[in-house]
Amino acid sequence: MSDQNPPPPNGEPPKPPPLTPPSMPTVPVMPTAPTAPSMPTVPVMPTAPSVPSVPVMPVADAVPSPVPEPVLAPPAPAAMVDAIRGEVGKVIVGQQGVLAGFLAALLADGHVLLEGVPGVAKTLLVKTVASTLNLEMARIQFTPDLMPSDITGQLMYEQKTSEFTFREGPVFTNLLLADEINRTPPKTQAALLEVMEERQATVAGVARALPSPFMVIATQNPVEYEGTYPLPEAQLDRFLAKLYVGYPERDSEQEILARHNRGLNLHEVAANGVRAVASAADLADARAMVRATQVDDSILGYITEIVRATRTSPVVDLGVSPRGGVAMLGLSKAWAWMAGRDFVTPDDVKMIAKPALRHRLAVQPEAELEGVTPDIILDGLLESVPVPR
Repeated sequence: MSDQNPPPPNGEPPKPPPLTPPSMPTVPVMPTAPTAPSMPTVPVMPTAPSVPSVPVMPVADAVPSPVPEPVLAPPAPAAMVDAIRGEVGKVIVGQQGVLAGFLAALLADGHVLLEGVPGVAKTLLVKTVASTLNLEMARIQFTPDLMPSDITGQLMYEQKTSEFTFREGPVFTNLLLADEINRTPPKTQAALLEVMEERQATVAGVARALPSPFMVIATQNPVEYEGTYPLPEAQLDRFLAKLYVGYPERDSEQEILARHNRGLNLHEVAANGVRAVASAADLADARAMVRATQVDDSILGYITEIVRATRTSPVVDLGVSPRGGVAMLGLSKAWAWMAGRDFVTPDDVKMIAKPALRHRLAVQPEAELEGVTPDIILDGLLESVPVPR
């Protein structure tokens, strides 16, 4: 989704490509004599845009503070995507890679897990994106004493009618922000399993459908921090993508200070001029176009080989399930559509491989002690699996 080259092996951010100024049209030549005017020179056509090269996701650090996603700014074919980017930019500085992954998961109708140290604008990013969509949003602050009924809802006894009525929980919304999801015990985390997979909540034996569209955006601190409960594999597998939110670049960090100095209001996003630029109908139309994106059989085989290679890696205890392959397919179609194409290329698959698979791998403890991370494993697999031509 960008015109930048893959980052170098040492992890340094890629240098921006040189800017190509548009060529100026040639001024027509004036006639030399009234009796024999010369023909006007044909204006020079502008140079066609170069095909964007897809950068490779950076490898996550073994330390608690992960590497931020690369800067991505592809030409969006739909005005909705550009409009969302513009509105988010009124509050969020940088984090373009995270925003791109967020939008790809939204278009692919999946859930997103954002991981990063405190204070890198994970929650603010979610609130700002939600403000650009004309959809309902609810937030749950996960704490150690949170109960499952606080999420899904519960039956309440009404004295006036002497009957039990169902009081909906915060999951009955379009966009659900599960803030610091790994600060609550597994019993409460499991309340989201049915919600995320089947888009319904069963209370007192009655299954109640959730509104459509529905998306869970969860944030979490690195598991190395105290007071956290690692998410179980079954729940991690329900997230379409896991994105790392890292520290901003120096220029971006200075711009953050400048905006605060000018009076940036973090408590009321709308006060910063952020407005809704897309509706549920707009999102449904975009998703329909994403689903119609063409995928060749060779691309399907490429995804299959990558998924199967994770199960035979000597440093992996648990490989990727077929659900991971489906996630790669959906994200690659959304990525291609956002890049202005109606077909998927191998570079699209490589681009989304880490966000789609990094949280589905269980690395052996011995390998973890040596600093091996899921991103390092995926880098090796992407190098070894033959790319279709």
